[in-house]
Amino acid sequence: MKASEFPHCDLNDLPADSKRVKPFVLELRLRAEKETFSRVQLDLSDHFLVKFLRARDFDVDLALKLLINYHKWRQECPEISANLQSSSVIGLLKNNYHGVLQSRDDAGSRVLIYRIGQWNPKEFTAYEVFRVSLITSELIVQERETQRNGLKAIFDLQGWCFAHAFQINPSLAKKISCVLTDSFPLKVRGIHLINEPIFFRPVFAMIRPFLPDKIKQRIHFHGSSYTASLFEHFPKAIFPPEYGGTGPSMAEVCEEWTDFIMQSEEYLQKLSADLGGDSSQGSSCGHC
Repeated sequence: MKASEFPHCDLNDLPADSKRVKPFVLELRLRAEKETFSRVQLDLSDHFLVKFLRARDFDVDLALKLLINYHKWRQECPEISANLQSSSVIGLLKNNYHGVLQSRDDAGSRVLIYRIGQWNPKEFTAYEVFRVSLITSELIVQERETQRNGLKAIFDLQGWCFAHAFQINPSLAKKISCVLTDSFPLKVRGIHLINEPIFFRPVFAMIRPFLPDKIKQRIHFHGSSYTASLFEHFPKAIFPPEYGGTGPSMAEVCEEWTDFIMQSEEYLQKLSADLGGDSSQGSSCGHC
């Protein structure tokens, strides 16, 4: 079953309990029940399944594949996904490493900012840094508008050094690419890099082969004089003054998002338990 069979209706605009959405949810649930998800308390609610349908524009075949990959990735990469509680990354969050802008862009996408210079690689591993992204993804994917319009991520690479680069190995690069491509129910609409030094390119070259052409085309390098090119993709007003905008300061953005993550502790703890995380388990992330 595909959305193209209903040409006069954009299913992404409809709520999960819509009569037109229900047949897609039902088919996905029936097919998911036939799959084997070891150690997982499988959530087959309308609210959960519709995330995967919207991520694949209501193509049930693709949504089922995404659902399978999501669970498989979570089980095979426990060093990242087993513990999603805020306490596991609170040091990074308190350093103002990451925030989600209050306003969306003109396309309705959520805009995420990561500041690599606030990551001390002597204190936090690359796995913990990646876990911050996973926690945020699990929270924003609950939003119907984000399910429809996806996200755009900005990585401020000022302060990137060899100590950061040494933590990114081919295994981790492969795991990152999995989430970007076929293992999480979010549409990645753009990845923007600013203040990137020359010696970041070898790290990107490690990740690039694992990415599909669609994602490669959505990656933009803006350099250190980034404002003009960055604002070709985003409205200036939504950005903090530190990035040339007129919105709340980066400190406010980070504090607000950190507070939201901490307020979501109960949900994140339940999510970790439901998905059968086991931090003692090894991982090869072999399905990607």
